[in-house]
Amino acid sequence: MSAPSRRPEIRRRRTRKEKVLKLRKRHAAASSSSDRERLEKKLHRLGLVSPGIPLLKK
Repeated sequence: MSAPSRRPEIRRRRTRKEKVLKLRKRHAAASSSSDRERLEKKLHRLGLVSPGIPLLKK
């Protein structure tokens, strides 16, 4: 694979990783249970792309 074809893949992975980290931080800092549940659902949706790897530890 050449570099130009790898760039979009690398950018996609980096963006996804940043989004997951941001959601995890917001989940940890959430005060109300409704906010926490909403963020859990978002993380769950992102986790469907990579089954077997939980994005949020219970």
